Amino acid sequence: MDLPRLSPVAAALLIAFSTVNAQESTLSPVNVTAKGYTAADLETPLATTTLDRSEIARRNAANVGDALRGEPGIAVSNDSAQGQNPVIRGLSKESIVLLVDGVRFNSAQPAGAIASFMSFGMAERVEVVKGGASVLYGTGALGGAINVLLPQAKFVSGVGVEAGASFDSASQGLRGTAVMNASSGDHALMLGASLARIDDYKSPEGTVARTGYDSDSFIGQYRFRIDSQQQLRLSLQQHKDEDVWYPGSTRPHASPRVGSTTVHSPTQARRLLELGYSRQGSGEAPLNVDLRVYRQDMERQIYSWANKLNRDIATNQVTFETTGVDAKADWLVHPQHLVSFGLNAWEMTGNPDRYMATGAPFTTLSANNPFQNARIKAVGLYAQDDMRFGRLNLLAGLRYDTVSGDADSMNNGARKSGLDSSDSALSGSLGAIYEVAPLFRPYANYARAFRAPGMRERYESGLRGDGYYYAGSPEVESEKADQFELGVKGASAAVDYGVSAYYNQIDNYITGQILTGSAATAACGAANAANCKKTINLGSATIKGFEARARWQFVDGHWLSAGYSRLRGTNDDLDEPLFQMPADEVSLGWLGHVLPGVKADFTLRLVDRQDRVATRFSKGSENATAGFVTADLGASWQIDKRNSLRFAIKNLADKTYHEHLTEGVSGSEIKAPGRSVQLAWRGSF
Repeated sequence: MDLPRLSPVAAALLIAFSTVNAQESTLSPVNVTAKGYTAADLETPLATTTLDRSEIARRNAANVGDALRGEPGIAVSNDSAQGQNPVIRGLSKESIVLLVDGVRFNSAQPAGAIASFMSFGMAERVEVVKGGASVLYGTGALGGAINVLLPQAKFVSGVGVEAGASFDSASQGLRGTAVMNASSGDHALMLGASLARIDDYKSPEGTVARTGYDSDSFIGQYRFRIDSQQQLRLSLQQHKDEDVWYPGSTRPHASPRVGSTTVHSPTQARRLLELGYSRQGSGEAPLNVDLRVYRQDMERQIYSWANKLNRDIATNQVTFETTGVDAKADWLVHPQHLVSFGLNAWEMTGNPDRYMATGAPFTTLSANNPFQNARIKAVGLYAQDDMRFGRLNLLAGLRYDTVSGDADSMNNGARKSGLDSSDSALSGSLGAIYEVAPLFRPYANYARAFRAPGMRERYESGLRGDGYYYAGSPEVESEKADQFELGVKGASAAVDYGVSAYYNQIDNYITGQILTGSAATAACGAANAANCKKTINLGSATIKGFEARARWQFVDGHWLSAGYSRLRGTNDDLDEPLFQMPADEVSLGWLGHVLPGVKADFTLRLVDRQDRVATRFSKGSENATAGFVTADLGASWQIDKRNSLRFAIKNLADKTYHEHLTEGVSGSEIKAPGRSVQLAWRGSF
């Protein structure tokens, strides 16, 4: 399917000038993640996306990737129903920072989505910052940051409970959530739980095997109010998935006895313990402070299943433990001048325990540890200045980071020297937004961001679930990215829109490259040369794009919406398209009151054919993907002040398709779910 081509400049002018004469009673969503404190989007010189609680409920998504699907500038890479990784402006999980309540996720994720460890069933907000965000979030924020905000203990007298339940027909999936808040005097307690029991879903071509899973999440927070300005908090979070398979990881095996292998996780879990202190300032120049110390564990069982033998031929158990400290403050020096500053420090350790069967009859598992006692430490200091001069808003930031890595050994103990490395980076940002009119606010920004190599990129040497032998690269260097963005945004009671164009130049681009011939023999050894990959730095990569969104209340209570995404990535070294870039996409929607207490909505996604593939870099493993159109229809009924029901049909036309970023052997990628009827209830007591 070929979509109509619309010049980015023409689209920007069309949206801007068609809205400039609309009502001027400005309304603006707020975002905590973009500046590190609550700020209006209309005063932020960069592109953001925010989903509030009602929008999350309307989308009834299973995870954060599913919730953000179709948003301008955001795509989804997936290898299973649970493994849905958000992709921001062409940059995937390694190049974006994922946070829950401001705590970053650290893991070395070989399959599935690190975002699936979020307790998304209880999410109250999702905030996305698009573009380099290293000033606030340090290493890894080349593409931006995603922050999922969960319920917090509130000082609301008495006991209250909010609950929800949902069902979808495609997977026969059942989900349920409940959050309780109890408060008395200076004490507040919040407890929450979210459970999911999901079967294999059905596509139009039939059941997609191994897409079911079980998921349990529990959260809790206690707050003590020291006085009117100060609070202490203790937060606990636990998330556990069981029987998770990644059918997109299925790869042929060299042995006919094995046939093919598929990665799966019998159990994977996340545990977080956080102790925090906050102080709200007062007076003419208030100083707000927030401190936290935390310990977060990501525990995974990563097994490789031999599909002909019907048993595992590789097992891997590992826990990535992160201990961290965050300290930040914002100081209103002047009513038009807010200074913020902070420190982030963390250490992640990992010690995988892996056993593999390396030869027929594949019955004996022997130790084959990719690395032992690996450590990555990061320390960053930042300062940010938010200034207003009449109608002009300026935002400037600077950060200095040091990141070091080390391991006792790699390649099953074969290498024990030359494994330590250290790097430093200076990140910065400068942006400006000017209010020509409430509905016409042009902005520009520049951001310098970086990404230090991850634990697997540094030290992983050995066979992985995709059938390749990976040569570890402790010498790989940090990526550095410079992004330039121009945009315009505006909002009123009847119109809300944003348009942006960006150019991102990434130097020392980190990726995995298939090696052949003598290069493969040197890196992986003669026995593994036929299936050899190595983590490398490309000279540079370039990503440039355009995105737009708009909402218009054309009559009272009825909204039309539209979104558009277009980006182009280039491997500058090979002068070809960058590997795994999202397709162009248009989204159209309507939301309106149809009966007293009833709202209906319709969403249309039009995704273009993606034939800009990396033929030389991928050795032909990336193929073109057909375009597709999907439609969703739903209705929400507010029964009373405390209860609501929602009925929806996803993939209304039962369309057979898969996203371009779906993992899998070319031509055999798993299909997306077919037509699904969803029913959801939400209530409070």
